[in-house]
Amino acid sequence: MAVIACLGWGSLVWDPRKLPIQRQWFDDGPFVKVEFMRQSDDGRITLVLDSDALPVRSLWAVMDIADLGAAKEALRKREKIPSSKATTIESWTKGQASPALITDLQQWAEARGVGSVIWTALPAKFNDVEGKKPDCGQVVDYLRGLTGTLKDNAERYIRLAPRQIDTRYRKTIEAAFQWTPLLAS
Repeated sequence: MAVIACLGWGSLVWDPRKLPIQRQWFDDGPFVKVEFMRQSDDGRITLVLDSDALPVRSLWAVMDIADLGAAKEALRKREKIPSSKATTIESWTKGQASPALITDLQQWAEARGVGSVIWTALPAKFNDVEGKKPDCGQVVDYLRGLTGTLKDNAERYIRLAPRQIDTRYRKTIEAAFQWTPLLAS
């Protein structure tokens, strides 16, 4: 049975909900290019893959599902992605070239006995424009304007993002708001 791994770098790690993973997240995933560039419907600024981002070490978990299609569907449901956007759940299988935004995926997977890998590949989004990549100043200004529950949710997401997801935007956000990393309870 081929091992299927799921990559994570944001809320999936501290809040997997019903995602069928085996026990825990490991912190030695492949390097990914991610940044805080997606304004979610609930006001948070979330992490997404971005070609201009510096690579950071992702986290990964073994899926408790042996079928690649079923594993992708489980991740789609966890991420609350509509069926019409199911292509934003991407995958790699042994023998394929490593994707551009996930450095040396093939070598990483071989070293760990992983046959397939899945991940969420939602695009950047800002001011309701899918694909719009906000610059760091725009993100900080946006966060500065939040109040109440919206601000609390945005702060929680950024602070609970795994410490190793140490991006350029995160450093600027930490300096602006003192939102240093927290460990999920």
